[in-house]
Amino acid sequence: MTDIRLAFAHPEERAEASAGADPRDRISVRDHIVEADIGAFQQERGHTQRLRFNLVVEVRPQQTPLADDVDRILSYDHLTDSIQAELAAERLNLLETLAERVAERILTAPQAMRVFVRIEKLDRGPGALGVEIVRSRAAVPLRATHADGTEGALHPRVVFLSNAAIAAEGLAARLDALEAGGQPVILTVGPADLPPPASNHGPTQRRIDLLAIEQNAWVLAARDRRCVVVATRTEIDWAMKHRQMIVWAPSKIVLDTVDGPKAPARDAVALALWLAEMLAADALDVHGDVSVPAGSRVPVTRVPA
Repeated sequence: MTDIRLAFAHPEERAEASAGADPRDRISVRDHIVEADIGAFQQERGHTQRLRFNLVVEVRPQQTPLADDVDRILSYDHLTDSIQAELAAERLNLLETLAERVAERILTAPQAMRVFVRIEKLDRGPGALGVEIVRSRAAVPLRATHADGTEGALHPRVVFLSNAAIAAEGLAARLDALEAGGQPVILTVGPADLPPPASNHGPTQRRIDLLAIEQNAWVLAARDRRCVVVATRTEIDWAMKHRQMIVWAPSKIVLDTVDGPKAPARDAVALALWLAEMLAADALDVHGDVSVPAGSRVPVTRVPA
C-alpha cells in the first residue's frame, strides 16, 4: 500500500521517501499550469491544452551562510523559465520528451542535484494524463553548438580498454573505428596487471588505486598520440566539444565530487560506468574480457579484445 500511495503522491513526498541517509534541501513548484500546443494525435495539433507541472529539485548544501542573498540560491524562476524555454523551443509530440528537456535545463543550475518532473494533460480525458521522471546531475549531457548552428545535447561514447586491448597490435585500427563514429570518445582503463601497493588504510588505498589507473592511462598515451590524458571536467568538456579523443585520469574528479562513485577505486569498469552516467554517454563499450557491474543506466556493449 505504501508503494501505491507513493506512486500517486506529490513528487515532494516521493523525493523525501527516496532520499539517502543525508538528505538534501529541496525546493518545489506545485500545480503550475500553462497552455501549450503539444501531442502526437492530429486532433491535438493547432490547439493549445492545459499542462500541469509539479517540480521538486534537490539542491547542493550551502557551504557558507546564505546571508539572505537571493543570488546564492536556486530561484523558482529558473524552474518556471525552464518550462517556458522548452515549450518555446519547438512543438513536441510527447510529454516524455518535454519532461526530459525540462529536467536537463533545470540541472544546468550549479545548485541543482536531482529533479522530479511531473507533467499532466488536463484536457485529454476525464482525469489527468501524465508522466513523471527523476533525473540527477549525473545524467545531464553537455550542450554544444553543432555544425549547422543549432544547439543540442552532446552525448559521448565512453570506452573501457582492457590491458589486452591496450597491448593488442590492432590498437590503432580500433581507435580509427572509434573516431569514425563521429562522437566524442573518452577512453578509460584499469590498473596494470601487477597489483598496486597495499597500505591497509582505506582513504590512502583509494588514492593508490586511482594512481595505478592513471599510470596505465599514460601507458596507453605512449602507444598512440591521439590518447591525450586529461584529469578535469573542464578538459573533458573542451575535448567533447571539439570531438577529440581523450584518456581519463580519474583521481581529481573522483576525489573532488560530492556524490562520487560508491564502487572501490580498484573496480575500474564501475568507475567507467559512473563517468558514462555523469556525462550522459550513449553507451559504454567494454573492450576485452572483464566483468561489468549490473544496474547501470548506460547501455553496455562488449567488444572482443
